[in-house]
Amino acid sequence: MQADTLFSVGGIQKPLADRLRPASLDDVVGQAHLLSEKGPLRRMLNSGKVSSFILWGPPGTGKTTIARILADEVKLHFESLSAVFSGVADLRKVFEIATQRRKMGKGTLLFVDEIHRFNRAQQDAFLPYVEDGTVVLVGATTENPSFELNGALLSRCKVFVLNRLTDEALEELLLKAEKAFEKPIPLDEVGRNYIKTVADGDGRYFFSLVDAVYSYASENEILDKEALELLLQKRFPNYDKNAENHYNLISALHKSIRGSDPDAAIYWCARMITAGEDVKYLLRRLTRIASEDIGLADPLALVQAHCAWDAYERLGSPEGDLAVASLAVYLATAPKSVGVYKAWNEAKQLALETGTFMPPKHILNAPTKLMASLGYNEGYQYDPDLEDSFSGQNYFPEGMKRPLFYRPVERGFEREIKKRISYWNELRIKKQKKSKI
Repeated sequence: MQADTLFSVGGIQKPLADRLRPASLDDVVGQAHLLSEKGPLRRMLNSGKVSSFILWGPPGTGKTTIARILADEVKLHFESLSAVFSGVADLRKVFEIATQRRKMGKGTLLFVDEIHRFNRAQQDAFLPYVEDGTVVLVGATTENPSFELNGALLSRCKVFVLNRLTDEALEELLLKAEKAFEKPIPLDEVGRNYIKTVADGDGRYFFSLVDAVYSYASENEILDKEALELLLQKRFPNYDKNAENHYNLISALHKSIRGSDPDAAIYWCARMITAGEDVKYLLRRLTRIASEDIGLADPLALVQAHCAWDAYERLGSPEGDLAVASLAVYLATAPKSVGVYKAWNEAKQLALETGTFMPPKHILNAPTKLMASLGYNEGYQYDPDLEDSFSGQNYFPEGMKRPLFYRPVERGFEREIKKRISYWNELRIKKQKKSKI
């Protein structure tokens, strides 16, 4: 087939992704875990019994294509809806037609793109038609179905996860494009690799980039990376501050710092900032890390967090971004301790259980004669005046067994704190023994 015939309909050029859309599951790249002979979708197809399922994965990984191919293979009518542009009236119409079609012996595969955009009530509308087999529902989503889809709907659908396309998969697509255009893409080796990086695992976007290169490169011109950057401009990262990806990235940053990996920490920090994350949100999380994961192992961590926040407030982006990066590296390389974090949680629990207990009278002030007569402040010892600056008195409610909340570790500054606590504990025991003599 000639390239000009393949690439146009009625003289209007079709997008490259449509021109090279796979005609069979064997042509789909990058999803072998689902489509190989032992893959669950292939097994479903071979059985001839296609049940409802959800395709969860990044943009441009083949969700629509897979649904179309399956419908063709099992002889189901393919019906497509987008949750962005459709409402209850559209669903009702589709279900009515599917019901009539079923009476004539023809099944319907209903493909719903971005199914997570439907609200809970709209999702409930699918249930009776999925249950009685009026439609085989194939939902496509870029969001985690666990959070975005009704439990009732999820219980009736399998969930298959599609992977972002690797560089190897994108190279397969590029070879298909070169075969269709009947000439190599006009890029040098660096440019050839760079265009895959820019695509970021999105096959549809990758084809649009390839299409642009073929369309705009002059005859016999070979574009390098710099020329390619000018041609393609910059793609804004696929990032939604309210979606799962937001929480995935902040989790990756937090765990990289907790795991003392400064390179990973600064990478995830950069990923979030370049994607347009609210830097103040990032600073709040980093400040929390300074308290939760580092604590008194490095008391300066919290000071550094405040300084970085102040610097960013004064400078803004992009100048202030460096202060945030410096903080991420500082926290990643600081000694770690959750001693205070654990102590705080245990203390809160005990406080809830013993919230009515009074402090011991000897540490209560006695501003009136009545209070003094009741024993307030009686026997209190002023620690700084003592030889060891330590009395060892009880500061917990009377009758409560002394709890142990704070357990410092042998790292960083907490090593010194642990020595002090051990010293005080020995003094406390000695003084308690002496008082009993």
